[in-house]
Parts: sequence; C-alpha cells; structure tokens
Amino acid sequence: MMKVEQYAALPAYPCDVTVAYGDDPNQFAALYLPSTPPPHRIVIVIHGGCWAAKYDAKPMGALCRALTREGVAVWSLEYRRNGIGGEYPNVLLDVAAGADFLRTAASTYSLDLARVITIGHSAGGQLGLWLAARRRLPRTSCLFTDTPLPISGVVCLAGVIDLVDAAARKLCGDNLPLMMGGLPESVPDRYQQASPMELLPIGVRQIHIVGDQDQMLPNVHRYAAAARDLGDDIDLITLPDTGHFELVDPKTTAWETVRASFLALQSSDTV
Repeated sequence: MMKVEQYAALPAYPCDVTVAYGDDPNQFAALYLPSTPPPHRIVIVIHGGCWAAKYDAKPMGALCRALTREGVAVWSLEYRRNGIGGEYPNVLLDVAAGADFLRTAASTYSLDLARVITIGHSAGGQLGLWLAARRRLPRTSCLFTDTPLPISGVVCLAGVIDLVDAAARKLCGDNLPLMMGGLPESVPDRYQQASPMELLPIGVRQIHIVGDQDQMLPNVHRYAAAARDLGDDIDLITLPDTGHFELVDPKTTAWETVRASFLALQSSDTV
C-alpha cells in the first residue's frame, strides 16, 4: 500500500497557467490544458490531505496531466487550509470562489462550462461533493451563494463525506474539528452546512471509489447507503487490495477505474 510519505513525494507536473481567484497566496487554480482544439470541457480537481497546511496540490499533478490526455482541461484548486487561514468557513468559501471563478476564466482560456465535473480525493472529496451540494444550503448560511456554478457529476475518491461520522471515528485526527472549529455537538450548524451527508439528496450523478484497505471505507459506505435511500444516482466501487493513496496515481492499477469513471460521467447525458 502507498504510504502518506510516498503520496507527498509524488513528482510535480507543471501546469500551463496559474490563475489567482483571490488575494491570498493559496487562492489559485493550476490550469492544465489539453492538446486538443478548444473549447475545452473542464474538470475541477481538489486535493486532500485532511485540510492540513502541509499537504498541497502538488501530488495531484500526474492525475491532472493524465486527464488532459483525455481531451479535457483541468482546474486544480488550491485553497487555505488548517494553520494558514483555512478554518471554517474559509476553506469552503475558497473552493466555492475558485469554482465560480471559472465563469471569469472561461473566455480567456476557451473553457466549456456546459458540463463541469469534480474529482476530489479524501478531504478534497468532501470539498468536491460539497460544491455539487451547496445549492441546497439555506439562504441564512454564510456559505450561501445565489448562483453557484452548476456541477454535473462527481467522482469522489475515498472521500471524507460524512463529517459527523468522521469526527466520531477520529478520521484525520484533530484536523477535522480544527477545521470546523469544534466537534459536531458544539457546532452542529457548521457540520450541517459542510458535510455532504447532511445535504442529501444532492441530485447529481456520483461515482465513489474507495479501496478495501482504506480506513475511509465505512465512512464512504455509510454515505452511499444514505444517498441511495434518498434517491441519488450513485455508484460505489470498492477496489480490492487498495489503500487510500493509490487512487490518485496514474501508475497504479486503480487508475483505470478512476479514468473510466470520469469518462462515464463526462459522456453521460444525465445531469
């Protein structure tokens, strides 16, 4: 199984252009462009790392470049994280602003926003799924946006997507309550607005992929069962002999499943 140190050491793959969506040094998107003629369909990629400052988007570079070989542009979001201003609500406001900034960037980089898909890993799975779910937020929420960028499909890779369950299981250690500003019993409204589980049904096609050796497995299965019960269109794929980090490395056997799942969503007529 790939260890976290091996994940963090994955080589960097330079993007084609860096686009700032805010004033903070961590508020930017790395844009990877395909060699195919424009306009380009777009996928938003969001890295994980338990919302911790020491993990950034670099290890996702190979995944981003691999996706461009499928003829799509990749908008790899960086965002503020624990210890560098990313505590609630900032991390969520960042990914929302970064996604919505695609409307500004679309004409400059010939991006087709008709069908935007997110791919998120681990904590990035929560953020990518939340982008699709945030239209269900109440108007009273500090996270509410009148016209969020529509998300047509989600590929969620070993996502931390039931935050209440994750806090109880101590997934990501202290990083989750640090990011949220407390445990569910002390700030329940924050968990209700940040956890994809609490925003079900999302009404967006989803494919969840998780390894059978991953500690996130019960969290993902719990979410998937609840989503199905509430009518969401969702597939759950559990990969044998697979841990947490293999899903983001195109050199592993898990990659073909990730690639096929993305292509299935990209070509789907179901929104």
